[in-house]
Amino acid sequence: MKSISILGSTGSIGKSTLDVLRLNPVNFKVFALSCYSNLELLAQQAIEFQPEVIVVKDANDREIIRSHLKEKASPEILCGPDGYKAIVEADIVTDVVAAISGAAGLISTYHAALKGKRILLANKESMVMAGSLIMHQTKMNQGLIIPVDSEHNAIFQVLNNTADNQAIKKIILTASGGPFRGFSPEALKEVTIKQALNHPKWSMGKKISIDSATMMNKGLEVIEASFLFNLPSERIEVLIHPQSIVHSFVEFIDGSSLTQLGCPDMRVPISFALGYPQRIPSGVNGIDLTKHEALSFSQPNHKLFPCLNLAYQALSAGQSSCVILNAANEIAVEAFLKGRIIFTKIHDVVKEAMNMVVTETNHELGDIIDLDKAVRARTHEIIAGIT
Repeated sequence: MKSISILGSTGSIGKSTLDVLRLNPVNFKVFALSCYSNLELLAQQAIEFQPEVIVVKDANDREIIRSHLKEKASPEILCGPDGYKAIVEADIVTDVVAAISGAAGLISTYHAALKGKRILLANKESMVMAGSLIMHQTKMNQGLIIPVDSEHNAIFQVLNNTADNQAIKKIILTASGGPFRGFSPEALKEVTIKQALNHPKWSMGKKISIDSATMMNKGLEVIEASFLFNLPSERIEVLIHPQSIVHSFVEFIDGSSLTQLGCPDMRVPISFALGYPQRIPSGVNGIDLTKHEALSFSQPNHKLFPCLNLAYQALSAGQSSCVILNAANEIAVEAFLKGRIIFTKIHDVVKEAMNMVVTETNHELGDIIDLDKAVRARTHEIIAGIT
């Protein structure tokens, strides 16, 4: 039986993970759950799944969660970064679902790699900030990273039996195009927060929804793919595929292209990651292609989605630039969601932040965290100069 710690159990990935676990109670035990703010839902999850440990933000939240549990569950309640570290390092834990949003998920993902855990990775920002370091520690400690993002999960499934990545000509990540596919650059200046959050295919959290609207999310996925599959940027491409049925391609040197198809439902890649190397029920029906509209593919409009270009530039420049890109984007997205900048300024803010001059080094975790803090401070200064 696999013992699971879920980092971010109240978010969209965490909830979908628990949906899959409900269908497969014999094969899995939930060891730990965690959340940042949705204590009421965390309490409901704890009562249902009876984990040994739950993690909340601080001591005040610990008292609140106790009042919610009302003796219907009696887990050990831990707080903050030490709590996250404890639930990924516990000897009993076999699999860690890394679903904390943004840079906040980096440290716990890193500690899971240090302990050689199977990491079900839904936090792409960890790989963007510290891909080389995490992949090195995973290999050194005989762990395994199984990506949960549908695009990378599809590539993982295709490459599962491919030992030599020199046989790969390129990989192609598909993108829905988000809510603003077909808009003009001028029209983007007028979009509202509500419009930007309204993704046409996927139900996601606010930050990733905005990233999808700017296509920065796809740019971050390009960087993640480079580290996960050890491929340079020139062998990673993006295609717009509005139907979100084909979840990326792998093109080989013999002219063959292989892919994975599935409904746009995160329970599909999550079930693959949980069950690997076996397959388990996800609760999602297969595709009847006779009932779907025609599948279409096109090149992304780089004038409409310039954030995608920034990601390629960062990947080519090195790990420090990837840290800058990620940190600046998180602050810019937050500013947009608070109404401080307009939608198109997200790109402008990140682009200006990337002008920071840093020395490329062999980063340790502390170096990455220090750079991340410095970039966030600089990005706030940039935004203050705009507003």
